[in-house]
Amino acid sequence: MDDGSPIELRITIDPEQGSAIFDFEGTGPEVRGNHNCPKSVSSSAIIYCLRAMVSSDIPLNQGCLEPIEIRIPEGSMLSPSATAAVVGGNVLTSQRITDVVLKAFKAVAAGQGDCNNLTFGMPTWGYYETIAGGSGAGPSWHGTSGVHVAMTNTRITDPEIFERRYPLVLRQFGLRSGTGGAGQYKGGDGVIRQSEFLSPDIQVSILSERRVFRPFGLEGGGDGANGKNLWVKQRREEDGDTLDGEAGKKPRIINLGGKATTKMGRFDRIQIFTPAGGGWGSPGQGEAGKGSAASQHYENARGSLAERQSAQLGA
Repeated sequence: MDDGSPIELRITIDPEQGSAIFDFEGTGPEVRGNHNCPKSVSSSAIIYCLRAMVSSDIPLNQGCLEPIEIRIPEGSMLSPSATAAVVGGNVLTSQRITDVVLKAFKAVAAGQGDCNNLTFGMPTWGYYETIAGGSGAGPSWHGTSGVHVAMTNTRITDPEIFERRYPLVLRQFGLRSGTGGAGQYKGGDGVIRQSEFLSPDIQVSILSERRVFRPFGLEGGGDGANGKNLWVKQRREEDGDTLDGEAGKKPRIINLGGKATTKMGRFDRIQIFTPAGGGWGSPGQGEAGKGSAASQHYENARGSLAERQSAQLGA
């Protein structure tokens, strides 16, 4: 995690029994922040990964975990105490568990691994959105730009509705071109989303990850760009800002970090730069996967994962 907390995983597979042990021994202790993760969320992340990797369209049910034993050390951030804060565990730590599981199987490079949770409001109203980024590349496909990955699939409000119902203007929403990891197959690009507030004293909170560590590439692929959150703050005497001279006329650019809450004034902006996906394979290897075992596997596969990959390649 961006705060340095490790998530460690060793997977032991018994091919005769058709079972596996997912052992998270070595994972860091519970944290003071809110991204501790209940065991149920860890189980959900594992179910998601297994269903995505199996070449069959398996209905979602508890039976998916029947052959799986999950071992999580008590007191860790994946099995915290009863009074630990866990709101970020579902939207942030779950993404990192997914990264770790898929990396262990060398299934796909890391996606943005983040939900980019942005909330803002006043005592009488509130708004919450999650913002897309880049997905990771795999052994026979490029990553996709500007999508939600892994443990989230929410849609975002249309700009027309966004601006009509709330006191703000959407100044920018587009792809961060060239931010995906380089490779034989390239990672998907992240996005930039910039909103300007038209009323004073709007409380804004951002809960995000991958602002320190970049989404990893695999098999020689490059890492995707990490994200950042900027506050474009207008200068005001009541805030103690310097207004004299040419510098005093320009807004201040303030890095909010990955997790922050602040009150923004009129005409202040928040800029969210979301992470990109990692690349797969060393750059310059030519058209990847032609005649390779990996390519043949994905061409012959069936189920939801294969259908999605075919759609991406066709697009």
